[in-house]
Amino acid sequence: DGWKVWAAARDDAALSELRAAGAEALKLDVASAESIAALGWQLDGIKLDLAVYVAGVFGAKHGALEAPTAQAFDQVMHTNVLGAMQVIPTVAPLVESSKGRFVFISSGMGSIAETASSGGWVYRTSKAALNMVVKTAAADYPQAMFLALCPGWVQTDMGGPGANITPQQSVAGMRTVIAALQPADSGTYRGHDGRVIPW
Repeated sequence: DGWKVWAAARDDAALSELRAAGAEALKLDVASAESIAALGWQLDGIKLDLAVYVAGVFGAKHGALEAPTAQAFDQVMHTNVLGAMQVIPTVAPLVESSKGRFVFISSGMGSIAETASSGGWVYRTSKAALNMVVKTAAADYPQAMFLALCPGWVQTDMGGPGANITPQQSVAGMRTVIAALQPADSGTYRGHDGRVIPW
């Protein structure tokens, strides 16, 4: 659609794919404070109409019948929550400068109200925490529109082949939701179909 896109990835193969797709590729590991700091100077002076925090890991799939290891807990929480918290002070001002949108890919599994099982409980906890990060950050960056957005259960490496929607369906829905976002919607939690998801 004519957008100039900056896209980040951790490894050289993924960066090459991004360049081949026409993006300005930036190396970024959200689990590294040094890497996030480097992102700041790479984007210095840029105004962002839209920023999307996609980074996330699922971790162990077991639930509350088994305790997570400290290492497994730290990996998921660091990437899904701390990474977002460390990226926000760097990226949010660039979004505010254009009165843009800052979207964080969450999950329906982060909804406390709709939880019916403990499966993937570390991931669930991380996404509930990410939702709080989005809600609270929205108050400090009033010139940007913040959104926690569930992509649905998607046929990706994480979602698996049995998921109920394709990446194309998910992205099309999310783009519609993002485009319709208004300042009064900042800090909300929605699905790719536009549904407001209960916290």
